[in-house]
Amino acid sequence: MCAEPGCEEPGEFRAPPLEGARDGDGPGPFRWLCLEHVRAFNSRYNYFDGMTADEIHHAQRPLAGWERETRAFARAGSGDQGPRWADFSDPLDAIAARFRRKVAPERSDGKPLSGQDRASLKVLGLAADADRMALRRRYSELVRRYHPDRNGGDRSQEAMLQKVIAAYQQLRQAPAFA
Repeated sequence: MCAEPGCEEPGEFRAPPLEGARDGDGPGPFRWLCLEHVRAFNSRYNYFDGMTADEIHHAQRPLAGWERETRAFARAGSGDQGPRWADFSDPLDAIAARFRRKVAPERSDGKPLSGQDRASLKVLGLAADADRMALRRRYSELVRRYHPDRNGGDRSQEAMLQKVIAAYQQLRQAPAFA
């Protein structure tokens, strides 16, 4: 119910306690007011009530509150060292990725390789700097080696043949080999 005497409306809005209504050390419990009474309370509220003209001027300065350094930006000699980077959790690697040392490009032409490109090159046994001709040559060589028709019908190497074909199909469409 609303904390105003005689009001039967539900108290839905929180308001600060009345002056002098404190329990021990901290502020007193909040009051709950209806919409009409919280509007009346807000219209009477004056932050500057009881301040001198100089105090009001000081509080209204554009940079009020910015003259003191916060803990994170305080000088090292002040005793408070601020937050340590080890205290932060970075599950998406958003902070550390920015500061990680850049690795030189793997290819002489500067075209980037994806993780799938690297895996496919490993299946074919090629270096990261291979060109399209070397890719085609190595593919032909491995298909001849693992194809059952070239091995007297032996199908034991068929799984490797499928890996080679899939790797070649992936690499020939990769931007690094375009």
